[in-house]
Amino acid sequence: MSTRRPPAAPPDRPRRDPRRASAPARAGTARAPDAPRHGLARVLSKAGLCSRTEAARWIADGRVTVDGRTINNPEFPIVDGRHVVRVDGQPLGSARRIHIMLNKPRGLVTTAQDERGRDTVYRCFDGAGLPWLAPVGRLDKASEGLLLFSNDPEWAARLTDPETGPDKTYHVQVDVIPDETQLAALRAGVEDDGEFLRARAVRLLRSGEKTAWLEVVLEEGRNRHIRRLLAAFQIGVLRLVRVGIGHLALGTLGKGAWRELQPHELELLHTTAGSAVVAS
Repeated sequence: MSTRRPPAAPPDRPRRDPRRASAPARAGTARAPDAPRHGLARVLSKAGLCSRTEAARWIADGRVTVDGRTINNPEFPIVDGRHVVRVDGQPLGSARRIHIMLNKPRGLVTTAQDERGRDTVYRCFDGAGLPWLAPVGRLDKASEGLLLFSNDPEWAARLTDPETGPDKTYHVQVDVIPDETQLAALRAGVEDDGEFLRARAVRLLRSGEKTAWLEVVLEEGRNRHIRRLLAAFQIGVLRLVRVGIGHLALGTLGKGAWRELQPHELELLHTTAGSAVVAS
């Protein structure tokens, strides 16, 4: 009598990983890049509403909501188009971009608030009802002339970029009458406190018995650049007036007066990076 063997058991099948169930459907499909995120305070500043420091104060004071929830973290990540941001219950919108030129008087500090209680350039805007504006670059307390303001941080960054920003032109009264050798030395430059200072162009405008006026053009402006450069050659500054940025000239704008830039002036600033006004 024959004995039948039982059928062989089928080989164990590998267990299917449920996490890989949809793998065939995803084959050949690239993962979408993550949308860029920006801190909440930066988003408010970029919208032209306030400075980033002021935005952080608004957030700490509970004035800002994201998707209906009060947020107190200025670095809370925001994705463009994904969140609804409100300030004091009003939806966040871009403020009208404003670009202003001021003829800064001597003696005013280029800052919004001064810890020593000195008068600031914002005194010139008293009662004007302007939105938040930030200075585009600086002029020190003893300097005067053309100073720009805007609530457009990206525009300001382009103008102040040392690589792409336009040249700045100054008229400087000095306590000597420089000769051509001294002017050439100013153009060649000098090392001062670890920084190399030079003028892109220098020329004598006019001279008296003991003093002279120079026109100085800078490619980039370091802290007290012209004063330090001239001091390195024992030349003292009596007055320093910025008269141009790119092809934008101070012109006849009165001391302490301001006005909005015209569209063609904005275009000039946009297209004249690396260029300078030569103002007579």
